Parts: sequence; structure tokens; C-alpha cells
Amino acid sequence: MNRVHYVGIAGSGVGALAQFHAMGGGQATGSDRSFDRGEASPAHRNLEHLGIRIFPQDASALALKPDYLVVSGAVELEIADIKEARAAGIEIRHRADELARIANQRKTIAVAGTSGKSTVAAMIFAIFSGAGLDPSIITGGELVELKERGLIGNAWRGKSDWLVIEADESDGTLVRYASQLGVILNVSKDHKEVAELKNLFREFKSRSKTCLISADPGLSDLRAGSLVFGEGGGLRAESVELGPLSSKFSVEQTQFILPCPGAHDVENALAAIAAARAIGVPLETAARALSQFRGVARRFEFIGEARGVRVIDDFAHNPAKIEAAIRAAKLGARRVLAVFQLHGYAPARFLKNEFIDAFARALDPDDQLWMPEIYYAGGSVTRDISTEGIADAVAARGRRARFAPHRDDIPALIAKEAREGDVILSMGARDPSLPEFARKIFSSLLLAR
Repeated sequence: MNRVHYVGIAGSGVGALAQFHAMGGGQATGSDRSFDRGEASPAHRNLEHLGIRIFPQDASALALKPDYLVVSGAVELEIADIKEARAAGIEIRHRADELARIANQRKTIAVAGTSGKSTVAAMIFAIFSGAGLDPSIITGGELVELKERGLIGNAWRGKSDWLVIEADESDGTLVRYASQLGVILNVSKDHKEVAELKNLFREFKSRSKTCLISADPGLSDLRAGSLVFGEGGGLRAESVELGPLSSKFSVEQTQFILPCPGAHDVENALAAIAAARAIGVPLETAARALSQFRGVARRFEFIGEARGVRVIDDFAHNPAKIEAAIRAAKLGARRVLAVFQLHGYAPARFLKNEFIDAFARALDPDDQLWMPEIYYAGGSVTRDISTEGIADAVAARGRRARFAPHRDDIPALIAKEAREGDVILSMGARDPSLPEFARKIFSSLLLAR
């Protein structure tokens, strides 16, 4: 096996590749500026537990003479690891190129779409595992069942050739995969305009041996020659019952109980069921596997309940995901008390109006939204927008929304506001401190009188 150095290894994409390489017996090293700042220590420990050596991002890892580097798209080209590798003539590969190399050598299920990729990939992995197929997975979300084994959770290397991956549209790299089965879930403005996204999905479809496409109306012009699932399509969920903690539905008279709430997760489950069905897994096997589905970290993750108030942590970060998360939280809730932290200045500019519309549609007049300032991960960006303007615009649409410039003030504010029957929903992506922030909200709730 090659010796590979992974730059930006704390990121989900590069980190998953490093784990996959190490699980196969390969030698792996890594570096990340967050580790240099003393952050993300659990990931640091878990990577080292797999035998991955972590170095400062100062080119010192190159003394081990790696065969090539795998680099995150979020890493600046001026850092020492990359500059010195170029000077030494060491090959540098983009994360997506390395994933494509791995995926194109296997029987790969590639999941594309604006929303739901991590959850659907995890559900497919669960069904394939339940069917005895011993699959692998490389994904962005952390599977709870893998975390419970002491892993980071976004990678596993099984013994078969089956591999489940996310096909990312945010940087256009999904067109690099030639999959056994491509799955397209949905489309909405996120990172790119819808027309550009659909062109990428069209190319992704053309490179897939078989393609599954949802009955999402926005994808209607891509369906020709594909298998279709969802309302108005082929395989569909019927007799759907949505509860605050789980959902029930049937597919061709096979009963499913999904331990996740929300219509969006019924749709996600149907995509996974359709993918399994396409390669011959019986519906009954899929039902058994999904009834025990452990979920994905920060996908409507239950943190705790106190004083009759539930606290949920969610990865929602685009308008469609925010609406889905709020609607799931409203199942059986008196009110939703929501916190949303935007994760970048470019998304804030690009999706400003869509964020405002999403909150105005999903929130009721009695609900409450707090928005801290935009999370800044570092690097060279133009910091010319604030969430204050977004919160003010949501308030102008008749919703209770306020800007909270200091995020640490929010837990006490929520604890003071919360009443029995409310659901507190903390949302946001990329910031590694968000899970701890959700726990702080719960602690404040416990301490409040």
C-alpha cells in the first residue's frame, strides 16, 4: 500500500479517505490547521488510534517521503505542506480525484442531491450490512453505529466490493464518479443556481451504469431512462404516519418503522430502499435494517429533555434542510425555539433571500429564532455581510427573530424563554463547536428555574 499524506485531515472528506486507507493497511499521515490551533481533539485521537500520524502543517511530514498528497479544497495552496511537496515533485491529488479513483474501482452506490446525501448513504450502508453484503462507506456524516465502535464514523472498509459514497455537488466534483448505481435525491439552490446543479446531475447520471431519480418535480426533465421513486414515481411510501420521534409507512405492503421523525427522512428512507431494491435486496430485509437504524450524528440528534422541553442538534445549513428540520421539530411540539448559525460569508450572500423565505415559511408566529454571527473558519474571504440583516428581515415578515452577536449569551436566553412542550432546535454546519453548544443549551435548561 502507498504512503499518503492527507492535508486538511480534520475535514470530513479528506479525513474519511485517510481512515479508509489506514483501514486497508496503508500508511497514512495527516495535517490540519485546526489541530495546530489545538482544536478538534477527539478527531485527532481517533485518527491516531487508527495508526494515522498527525503532523503540524509545516511540511515536516514530507520527511517520511509520501508517495502523494491528498488535499482538501478548503486548504490554501500557499501552506508549507503543499509548497514543499510541489518543490519536491511529489504528486498532489484533490480529495475528489482520490475518492473517484477508489470509487471507480468498486461497485459503488453514489448518492447525489442538494439535501439528504449523508442520511441516505448511511441508510443504504445499514441495509446492505443487514443483507450480509459487508459494504464500505466514505461519507460526510458520522454514522452513530460506527461512532459507537470508537471510530470518527464517516468511513468503514468492508470486505466486499460494495462501496457507498456521497457525490458532492458543492464543488462540481460529482461528475468524476462512474458508479454502479447513481442516486439523485432532489435539487434546490445551494452553492450553485438550480440550472447549473441540474447540468451537473445530468452529467452524473450519464456516467452511472444505472440511475435512480426521485419524483421531485425539479428533476422531471432528468428522469428519462432512469428508475424513479417517490410520490408520482415507481416505488413509493404509502400510509405514512409521522410522529415526534419516529415514522411509519409501507412500501408495496411491507411495513416500515423508522426511528427518525419528519417527512424528509421518510423520503430519504425511500431512496435507500429503492437503491437496495435495484440490486436485489428484498423489502423485508430493508425493513428490518431500517427499524434499527442508528442515524447520523447531528441529523436531528436528540440531546436531552428537561422541564418537558426537548433539545435537538441538527446539521441543517441550507434553506431546504432548515425547513425540513423545523417541520420535523414541530411534530408534537408546542413551539419551536430555533438557533441557526450560518457557516460562511459566501453562502450568506448567495442564499440570503432563500434563508429569509425559509424561516418565514417554516416558523409560526409564536416560534422564536436566534441568529448568532456567521461562523468564520479562517482563510481569505470577504466579510461584508452579517446575520443581523437576515434576522431583521425575518422579523419584518412577522416572525420572532433576533440577532444575537455573542453566541454564548443564547443558552441562557433560550432557557429563560422555554416552556413545557417546546422543542429547542440548534442548527448549523462546519463549526466543530456546535455539538458542544447544543449541550450547553441543554445544561442551561437544566439549571434554569
